[in-house]
Order: sequence, then structure tokens, then C-alpha cells
Amino acid sequence: MEIMTNADIREELQNRRKRLEAVVSSVPLSTHLAELMEEVDAALERMNSGTYGLCEECHDPIERDRLVADPLTRFCIDHLSARERTALQEDLDLASRVQNALLPKQITVYSGWEIAHAYFAAGPVSGDYCDVVIPEDEAGHLFLAIGDVSGKGVAASMLMAHLNATFRSLARIGLPVGNLIQRANRLFCESIMPGHYATLVCGRAEASGEIELCNAGHPPPLLAHGGDVTRVEEAGLPLGMFCSGYYNSSKVILTPGDTLLLYTDGLTEARNRSSEEYGIDRLYWALLDNPDAEPQALIERLIAELREFQAGAPQVDDMTIMVVRRSGVVD
Repeated sequence: MEIMTNADIREELQNRRKRLEAVVSSVPLSTHLAELMEEVDAALERMNSGTYGLCEECHDPIERDRLVADPLTRFCIDHLSARERTALQEDLDLASRVQNALLPKQITVYSGWEIAHAYFAAGPVSGDYCDVVIPEDEAGHLFLAIGDVSGKGVAASMLMAHLNATFRSLARIGLPVGNLIQRANRLFCESIMPGHYATLVCGRAEASGEIELCNAGHPPPLLAHGGDVTRVEEAGLPLGMFCSGYYNSSKVILTPGDTLLLYTDGLTEARNRSSEEYGIDRLYWALLDNPDAEPQALIERLIAELREFQAGAPQVDDMTIMVVRRSGVVD
């Protein structure tokens, strides 16, 4: 996914300058505020001169995700001081631990449902989103979601955490899925920087075997039912593109033994050393060939087939897989 442009960053810097001016006008000007104002002005001047985003030491481009996370960045990673490198690594390690703590349990069993997931970041942190929300009482609903935030690295991971908090707070209210996504879209749109968005599939699972699904621009889930595999195609716009919008939902019924596969495009767009794309058809056949596989076993099979296909080619995008299976055994 694309990340924000220099025009978006310029707008963000100008907004930061206005906020600084508002603070400076109401409190005595401190050395810290003066230095911040100088840094913002210097960044805007670099934009005007065409040197913004270039390392001041080697003049090569600065890592894009670092610029998005901190528009005042002036040096690439290779030319950070030893102290700055250590601080950056510590921040990345902490961000990675926080992000892993946001993931659901590896295997969730609840009210006739079995859910497993696998989560592979392409770097220290990820822009993929994966969650399962178990109701706090018997009257609640089981919610599940998988998503992908635009961009990569630190900036995307920050938005992933924001999406996690938004989804969890709304899921507890028990809204219909379409309304939940509509509200999540408005909150996400109003609180992110320009140029960012997220694709998402959200589902509300009932004890009856019914799942209500809403797709906001995400790759279509695959449903294995009755010896066949079909795509759940209906999709709306990604979150964050427009603050207002209506999201449709669809319902599917899973009987005991049926499986729903959700994934991010890091799986289907993975490539081998010949630049061949993995594609959705391989997922289709994997589901057909493993009709009785438990969720965790199916994920392991998918990962093994993907690694065989890649034949050592590096992972270049975050990748998440979620398998939802109807066991029919209600606690």
C-alpha cells in the first residue's frame, strides 16, 4: 500500500507550526519551543528547496516510514549517531512487544467456533491487524477482524494500534457490523494523517453458525462449505478514504466442518525468485484439498506451501492468516 506524499507531510508540518504558534502566544517562549519552531521551519524550507527527505550526510533518501513517523527527520539510519541508533532500536523493540501484546490468543474456542491465526511482520513492526473479541457476557457477540494499514514500518504499526483500539471499543457496544465499520471509518478518518487508510474485514459470529461480514476494501474471504470453495466478494471502500460512507454487510451460514479463511495481501501477493505471484487460486485449492483440517493445522499447511513456493525468496510485506471453523460444539 502507498504512504503519504510530500504534499501531505507539508500540510502536517504547517499544521504543527500553527499549533506551536498558538502555544507560543499563550505561554512564555521557552528554549524547547523555540528549537521546535526552528526545526519545523527548516523542514519547510527543505521542501521549498527540493532537499526534503534527503539525508544531510550522504544525500540519499531517508527511510520513508521514518519520515512519516517524524517529519523532522534529517538523517538516514546509516548516519545516525551511536546514541540515536541505540535509542531507535530500543523504540523498535518496545513497539514490537506492544504490537505482539495486542494480538489475540493463538487459538480461540468459543460457542461452537474455533479460530486460529498466524502473524508475520516483514520487519520489527507490522501494519497488519488481527483481532478476536470474546463477549463479556452470554448476550454478547463474538467479533473477529483482519486488516491492513497503508504503508509499512513504524508509521503503519502506530495506525494498526489505533485501529485495534477503535475496533475493540466499538465491538463492546454490540453494533451490527455495517454500523460498526461506519463508525470506525469516521473515527479513523478524523484522527489519521492525510494519505493513510486501512482495509478491513470484520465479522460477527453467532452461536447458530451465522457470520455477518463487512468488507472495507480488503481481499475477499474464502468460504469452504459442502465440498466447494467460494469467495465472499462484497466490499466497500477502505477506512479513512472518506469520513462519511455507508457499509453493506452480508451473511454466511457455516455448518459443522465449514471453514472461513481470511488473509492480508502479503499472502496472495508473495512472490518467488521468478517474481511469480502466489495468488488466491492456491488458497482455493488448499481449502479443497484439506476439508477436515483443524484451523491451526490448515494454517501450518498454508505456510508450508507458501514457503515451498517462495523457495527462499524474502518476505517483503506483512502477512496475516486467520482461519475460522465451525465445530458445532457449543460450550
